[in-house]
Amino acid sequence: MKFFVRTLLAAVTLAVMPLGAFCGAETIRVAAQKTGTFGWELAVIRAHGLDKKSNLDIQVLELASPEAGKIALRAGNADIMVSDWLWVSRERGLGAKLTFYPYSSALGAVMVPGSSPIRALADLKGRKLAVAGGPIDKNWLLLQAWLKQDNIDLKSEATIAYGAPPLLAAKTLSGEMDATINYWNFCAALEAKGFRRLAGIEDILPRLGAKGRIAMIGYVFDEEWGNANRDLAARFIAMTRAAKEILASSDAEWETIATLTGAADEATLHAYRDRYREGIPRRPIADEEADARILYRVLADVGGRELVGPATELDPGTFTHAIPGD
Repeated sequence: MKFFVRTLLAAVTLAVMPLGAFCGAETIRVAAQKTGTFGWELAVIRAHGLDKKSNLDIQVLELASPEAGKIALRAGNADIMVSDWLWVSRERGLGAKLTFYPYSSALGAVMVPGSSPIRALADLKGRKLAVAGGPIDKNWLLLQAWLKQDNIDLKSEATIAYGAPPLLAAKTLSGEMDATINYWNFCAALEAKGFRRLAGIEDILPRLGAKGRIAMIGYVFDEEWGNANRDLAARFIAMTRAAKEILASSDAEWETIATLTGAADEATLHAYRDRYREGIPRRPIADEEADARILYRVLADVGGRELVGPATELDPGTFTHAIPGD
């Protein structure tokens, strides 16, 4: 009961926070999913006045899906959105000069019930596996690539059900599936309900050639806009880093944003908190880019043209180096 009272108070607090412009601030238009983690950070930014300290007026275009954000960015209705470097590289190959800055290395995981006899990834053979995001989802492709090194073709040696993340999480909870590979927040919610993390996608990356934990998701903006607004972009990045550090160090802050996370209870909120913190990027952007080049080849080999288009290599301009300090 105490959890729900706190979240209700937090909802009222966040609902009345003004988002209007203030004198002398520069405007930056952000496309964000209402239920996404970026929304959590935006709430922290407003609550702590980080936008004012950065002399920024953040205008948020709330969207229902990542695809809507891509359309808004390409149409010039937003300056920044969150997406992955695979999409950025593909768009660059098609002529759109977008660029990417790391946002989060929180990836998906393979989850099984706590009492499951499945103990290793190879044990997924012959099982019912729920795969969130579809046949060219990055987590799924990376898992396939890892298992192929042991001559296991999971796509043909398991029963695969594709679907939306919440639906598959529910099917896994009900016992319809033996395991699921899902996005990190859904996996965190399953952890809170007693499910076991068979393997995180970050755990399998070293065997695929990556040197560290890579940020697959990042801030995406037009290269020309970034070059023309370097100081503005740098202040935005610094502001969001400050928000991340607050979420990394303050447990009380998570109670404040609990209603935005959709967590049903304290255990789920704590699981979100811990996995989010693990995903805060800490590496130099050059290291991120080097690993992205390696994993791009892996993904291109497994996912083919449907995933990456005609390019077999990561486009050289995919990662931005125009942000001061990186």
